[in-house]
Formats: sequence, structure tokens, C-alpha cells
Amino acid sequence: MSQIGAPRGRTCSRSPRSRTLRSVATLTSAVLAVTVLAGCSSGDEADEAPVAAQDDAPAARDRVADGGTLRWAVDALPTTLNTFQADADGTTSRIAGAVLPSLYTLDERGRPRIDPDYLESAQVIETEPKQVVLYKLNQQAVWSDGREIGAPDFVAQWRALSGRDTAYWTARNSGYERIEKIERGKNDLEVRVTFAKPYADWQSLFTPLYPKQVMGSPNSFNDGARTTLKATAGPFLLKGIDRKSGDVTLTRNPRWWGQQAKLDSLVLKAVPRADRADALAAGGLDLAEIDRSTAERISLALRDARTGRNGAQAALAHGPGAAITPSKALRSWALAHGSDDEKAAEVKAARKKNQEAVDRYARAQDALAKYVVRKSLEPAYTQLSLNGESGPLADERVRRAVARAINRQELAESVLKPLGLPAKPPGSHLALAGQAAYADSSDALGEQDTKEAQALLADAGWVPGGALRKPAGTKAGSESEEETGKKEKEKGKEKKDEGATDAKKRNDDAASDEGLYIVGDDKPGDRRSAPAIGANGPGNGTGTPAPVSDAARRSAALLARAEALDTGTGAGARAAKPDHGVAGAYAPRGTAAPVTAPDAAKALGKDGKALSLRFVLPSGPGSESLRAVGDRIVRMLDAVGIRTEVVKVSDESFFKDHVASGDYDLALYSWPATAFPATDARPIFAKPEPASDGSLLVEQNYSRVGTDRIDQLFDQAAGTLDEEEARELVRQADARIWAAAGSIPLYQRPQLVAARADLVNAGAWGLATPRYQDIGFKKPASSGGAERNR
Repeated sequence: MSQIGAPRGRTCSRSPRSRTLRSVATLTSAVLAVTVLAGCSSGDEADEAPVAAQDDAPAARDRVADGGTLRWAVDALPTTLNTFQADADGTTSRIAGAVLPSLYTLDERGRPRIDPDYLESAQVIETEPKQVVLYKLNQQAVWSDGREIGAPDFVAQWRALSGRDTAYWTARNSGYERIEKIERGKNDLEVRVTFAKPYADWQSLFTPLYPKQVMGSPNSFNDGARTTLKATAGPFLLKGIDRKSGDVTLTRNPRWWGQQAKLDSLVLKAVPRADRADALAAGGLDLAEIDRSTAERISLALRDARTGRNGAQAALAHGPGAAITPSKALRSWALAHGSDDEKAAEVKAARKKNQEAVDRYARAQDALAKYVVRKSLEPAYTQLSLNGESGPLADERVRRAVARAINRQELAESVLKPLGLPAKPPGSHLALAGQAAYADSSDALGEQDTKEAQALLADAGWVPGGALRKPAGTKAGSESEEETGKKEKEKGKEKKDEGATDAKKRNDDAASDEGLYIVGDDKPGDRRSAPAIGANGPGNGTGTPAPVSDAARRSAALLARAEALDTGTGAGARAAKPDHGVAGAYAPRGTAAPVTAPDAAKALGKDGKALSLRFVLPSGPGSESLRAVGDRIVRMLDAVGIRTEVVKVSDESFFKDHVASGDYDLALYSWPATAFPATDARPIFAKPEPASDGSLLVEQNYSRVGTDRIDQLFDQAAGTLDEEEARELVRQADARIWAAAGSIPLYQRPQLVAARADLVNAGAWGLATPRYQDIGFKKPASSGGAERNR
């Protein structure tokens, strides 16, 4: 995906040589980067286990049959096989994981671990005068052409990704630009990497590692690696890509020096998510990520099978035949055999069509009973992004009010509880529970509190009836209208510049957020009226806004709390979390029924303008759950007086034409976790810089909210080799990101995977990297150890 010009802000790297816009599909994949360097404020948090364990049917290798082919669903065929290009996607990453060296992989807690198939050791051996890392390679490690993996491959990858040669079309160069030189060590199995300046996230480099034949020239990097790889070095080889059938075939690597892959071949099949239920029912897949509705169908099929109900009986119980009552069936039979030939023909055709649907459903349910659903939580979280470039959300008080109006726990439960998954909202933008980097810094902003949200809005000037009040000094009659008309063009011309300047002024100490969206969630229903708070609508229960001085004091306290977390001093460093506010959209049983939405005299407004935010949501068939979350958010905002205009757009344009371009006020999309937040998260939360044309250079910060201090903390974390110090700096950065309220993490995404019941070491891996050579089919218990022949 190329960079995108934006009406209100340009998505552009600070380095013209680097393309930083990630593809949407990158998020959909289980992005394999999750850092050891984030901050935790206590040993308990550092040792916290993942919220949900991985579910991959683990089995010892001696329990796995040799042979067989695994058919694994992917969203689409790869447009490139080079993971460092801008249009690389999840399929690109999956292929790379199976056929290329990964010096580090991630364990079940998302921590980087040396892969002994490629490395004997890797460590910092010098820090003065320069940082030097010594890699000792596995002496058996060779490329598929027989050449040893060595320093020439490291050098070629460094030169291609350093950003110094603009002929290479690279999507990112983070870390590689810090390298000063790479040289051979004492022998061919040692590689010395010297850094020009300290780099904490050095473990993120050279994974995947490409052969020098790919990285050695711009032509081979830009074009050659799009459709083929000249050499590989993994448990599998790339046999071919069939564009017609939509298959990518990987086969065992005969030169592989590690434990031999259990499977003969692995076929990645391009199957859109909406078609996977049918593909599974047809027996065309063995492993596939699925949506909630498909998971429910498989669960029903398994339940029916356990109770002895076959597919035909299931169709009558909960399928197409469930709505056919005895009386309807009798009437239909009578019409089909009646004297009215025309009506009889019509009814017979309908009965035939219905019977075909029942038969299809019955066959599908019988087939789906052969699968199981494995579930965990994805290494990604869904967030509410607040565009702080211009409009009401350029004011950090309004952003904080939005955040305080939202009950994150309720939203997480609405998505995860029905799936039987733990529903704990993420406490960090920079790591997930279980990772060494994780620390809950959400108290830097505070929990849901309706009164606090209303007080913040009042402090920002948004008050009941404000939409009817003209700004002070407004002239009356036609004179005012005439002057307004004359000035309208000038204001329109200056609007973009003013928005950027206003955002810059207000966000001197606010955070930044960016995004790739992962669509995968429910449809918001019709917008409902908001209950009035108190007797006279939004306010403190009396129709009067909370005192401005109190709101201002609380607003200032938020930054002070983040500052305390930043410095580790002061009584507010770890203050108790505020009490939960009342979720206005969900009153307890027994409370009065909600009244209609406030009229113009009660609606929040300022200087004659009503407070309304444009909430953009994807409209595609895979976005139902996301839209359902959006619907709940709309009602929560209504409860504090914030009106929303919900705009549903196609999945294809949602990210490119709205999120990345800044054409939204509120949006829901997801970010992957990263094992190296000091490096990977910085462009997501970097402070936008004004361009000469008045637009913003936002890198990947699509909320357009950022501060100099956050940037400094990321830079300091990336530049220290003291692991504890790096964690503390990342924790401080996250606290300030929370306080700025540009991004509100809501829930960790569910990971639902359909797998054949006899497939082992595969499924919902959670934070972990798949070990491709261990995936296979379980030996039948009756085989007496015989190998499975598939």
C-alpha cells in the first residue's frame, strides 16, 4: 500500500526514504513482534500471565504422524514475498515464518527467545565506545542452495534497509539506520554488528533474514522478491503460487538441519472470511480463522453430534426447517396438491427450494462436527481513536470527556463474554497482559465517570443550550449575515492551518495514536435516545453544570498524575483509581425509563454550535461486532450530552479514505501488539509535525495527537541498554498517552480458529509464534504407532 494523501493531514514518514503506512492486512495477521522493553511498575505486573492461554492442542512430536497436507485458510494470495515492502500482508508474514530464518521467535507470553535452529547465541559484548552485538550462528544453518548463512546476508539486509539508498523501496528501516558496520567475527559463524548509537531493540533486527540474493540489489529487492525467493532456509520450501486456484504450496525442505517438518506439505488457500463456513463444510480446509457466527455453527454441530442428533434433525431444530410448524407444513402440502395448478406449481417450487436448503444445512452440520473451535485472544487490541487535529476533539478536555463517558469493561464484556473469553480491558497502549512490557497505566486518565465527563465538557465551554447562544459581540440582523458571508471564504481557506495550529497548541502535552484497522465485529442498531441525567438533562443532576473550577482542577490533575508516573514521585504516583461513574445508557432495573433526547435548548453547544462528532464505521459483512460496539459507544456518549453522526463506509475505503486521511472524529480499529514498543510504537504515537502547506505529517499517528515529551520518552527507551530503565521509560510514555486521550484501548481481539479435531500443535496461538515443523495430525490411537498416510 502506498502512502496516502489526506484532505486534513498527510500520512508521511519523517524520512522520505521510508514508507511507514502499514497495510490493513498486516493487522489481520498475528504480527510477530512483541517487546521485552516496556514498563511495569511492579514485579507483580511484570509476572502477570496472559489474559487467555493459547489453545493449539499441544502434542509431543512422537505423538504426531509423519506426512499429510495441511490446508490453511488465508485472506488473500500475497502481492509480495518481501515482508519489508509496503504491500506485504499477513500471508507474506506466514510464508516468511515457514521458509525464512527468524533469529528470535516469541513464547506464549510474547517474549523474544533465540531460535536455536539459527543462533547458538546473541549478546551485547561491548557498550563503549560503541554498542557491539555478536551473533554466533548455528554451524549447520544453510540456505536451500547449500550456501552457509553468514555475514554477507546480514550486510546485504542492513544496506537495503538502512534508508541510505533510496533505490530500495522499503516500508520501514527502524533500527537498521542505527548500524555503523557489520563484519565477520573470528570465523564464518560469527557476525559482529556495531551500532553508531545505542539501540535497545536490537533483537528486533534480522527477523526474518533474507538471503543476499534478495537484498543485494534494488531490482531483486523491489521486484524479484515479489513472486519468488531465490533461496530459503526454513523447515519448508516455497514450491509455488497458483494464482488461478488461489493456493500457495510449501513443501518440506530437504536441506533442513533441524527437526524435520511433520507435514509433507502446507497449502495456504485464499478463502475470504465470509466464505469460510462453506469451505469448512465442504471439507476444503483443515485450519481457518473464523468469525463468531461460524464458531457458533461449529459448536451447534458438535453439540448435536454428542446428543446423537444428525444433520437432518439439526436442520429442523435450528436450521432452515426450524420455522416450519406442523400447521404450515400441512397447509403447504394441501396447496401443492390442490386444484389450483398455478398455485400448486408455485408452492412445489418453494417446497423444493426449502428442502434443498434443509439438505445443504444438514450436510454442512454433519461436516462441521468434524472440527473444533480453538480460541484465545489475538496479539492485538481494538481501540477508539479520537481525531485531535481539529474540531471539538482538538481540545483535550473534550477528548478526556469522551474517554470518561465510555465504560470499557462493559464493551469488553459485550464482545468477549459470549465467547467464553476473559473480558479485561487492556491497561496499556504498548503491550498486552503477559508481556514483560505490560503495566496498567489507565489510571493516568481515569475510569468511566459520567459526572466527570460532563464537568470536563462544561469546562471546555460545551453547555446545555449553548447551541442557541451566539458568540459575544455578534451583530444583529442582515449586517451580521453580510459580514459572515464575506468572512466565510477566508475562514474556509484558513481552516486547515488553524486546525493544525490549534491541535499543536492544545496538545503540548497530549499523546499520539495511529492505526491499522482490523475489521471484525456487529452492527450498531438505530441510534437510541439518551436518558437525561438529573431532572433537567445533562449536568450535575440539577440542570447546572459542575463548577468549572473543579473541572479545571481535575483536568490539571490528570496531567499531574501522568507527571507523577513519569517521575515516580508525588502522592499521585500510584493514587487509587476513581470510583466508577454511572453508565448513563444502562440504568439498573427499577430506575425511571429514559426520556427523549434533549431538545435544542438542552443539547450541549458552544458559541451557537451543537456538540456533534462524526463516528465512521465499516459496513462490510465481517464488521458486525465492530458496529455493535460502536452502537454501545453512541449510547454512552449520548448519556453525557455528546451527539454523534454515525457514518458507515465500505471496508475498502474505511481505513484508506477515512482513518489514514483524517476524515473522521471517532473511529474503531485495531493495532497489533509488539515485542519492541520503543521502536514499533513510536511512529504510532509520534507528535504530528506541520508541513509547509498547513497539513500534518502524521507518520502512523492517525489520531493526530502527540507531544514532545512522549517522543522524548520513546527515544530514550530505544537508546538505553539498561532493560529496567527502558521498561520504566516506556511505562512513562504510556501514562502520557493515556492522559492525552487520543486513543482509548477497549478490548483485546478474540482469536477463533476452526481446526480438524485430529490436528495438533495448531490453532489459537495467542502471543506465541507458530512452530511450523511441529504442526501435524495426531497418530490414531489404534495405529500402534503407525504413521498417518494422508
